[in-house]
Amino acid sequence: MQVKRVLTALLAVIMLLSCGPQSRHDSSVASANELFAAADEAIEGAGAYSDTVVVRYARGLKIDYQPDGIHVAVSNPDPSASHGRAETFVVAKPASRFICTTALQLGNFEVLGLEDRIVGMNSLRNLFSPRMKEQMASGQTVRIGKEGNFDLETVIALRPDFIFVSASKHGGFEALRDCGIPLIPHHGYKETDPLGQAEWIKLVGVLTGQERRANAVFADIERKYLALRDEVARLDSIHRPTVVSGRQLRDGWYVVGGRSYMARIFHDAGARYVMADNDDSGGTTLDFEAVYARGLSADFWQTDGSYDGDYTLSTLADEDARYTAMRAYKQQHVVFCNLARVPYRELAGVQPHLLLADFVKAFHPELLPDYEPHYYHLLNP
Repeated sequence: MQVKRVLTALLAVIMLLSCGPQSRHDSSVASANELFAAADEAIEGAGAYSDTVVVRYARGLKIDYQPDGIHVAVSNPDPSASHGRAETFVVAKPASRFICTTALQLGNFEVLGLEDRIVGMNSLRNLFSPRMKEQMASGQTVRIGKEGNFDLETVIALRPDFIFVSASKHGGFEALRDCGIPLIPHHGYKETDPLGQAEWIKLVGVLTGQERRANAVFADIERKYLALRDEVARLDSIHRPTVVSGRQLRDGWYVVGGRSYMARIFHDAGARYVMADNDDSGGTTLDFEAVYARGLSADFWQTDGSYDGDYTLSTLADEDARYTAMRAYKQQHVVFCNLARVPYRELAGVQPHLLLADFVKAFHPELLPDYEPHYYHLLNP
């Protein structure tokens, strides 16, 4: 009876995870439009939420309400980083013109339905958002060039209120500080807590004056993530399979660190990461043989990459014949994300509940029988 109750609860959770604003009566993979509309119901109910933002999970974001405005401090949340001083600024009134320089920054606006506030962005290799494509075609949003080769005259002409820059790359924008255009380092991708990464949407809410919307959307993400995580954790008798990550890339085997965002996803999805004793909070490159020896008997294997076509187990074997000896390969338990086909870089960071569900589906398919993965799926032969 206990197992039946838990499974019933999980199915209810997945109905929430899988559906957009209208009920779906089939189990087909969500289309791009459905993915981008996933938060619509939360946005519609935003009026019931507070217009004051409270940060609970993000380590690199602090928001303080003062008489002269909203004081915001951003810093690098990476536990292994040598922390400098936090960059602070005051938001005295809502802003309406932004430039984004990474896909994840773009995704922060997308999940809130605020793409119209983006007046410029760099040239992304893969752009998935239908709305942003329309804005680019109409000229509402302008491309400003690529990292390290931006068109500074175009940037200035766009009159942005703020420019979001990468935590590690400023791409020539430092010169614009003298022009009075504030730069905001977006450190969301450095957060090791999946909900901490998603919580950076509250920064966009504060900057745009859409705090209620940001609170509503994040509450929806948080509820779905925690519901699924907690249901998996309650299954005391559940078998926790082992999982290895990454693969050989140029000079070594690239893996996610044991203290990383993805390692947390593995744990919350009910698996044991074979590199959990690694202290890195991001990705790292290790000796091939060292990872291969530990991953050879792993039950599952997570990896990703951009591939033009259908990436299969055969494609993986063509990269290195040694892969075929791995248990996960033999059992067809390789979980792959094709970055060229799904908006992982744009949206996975603000949809951790879907990312979690993808891995629960892979590791424990009996728990989510009707769920179709959004980002990661098991490779075909």
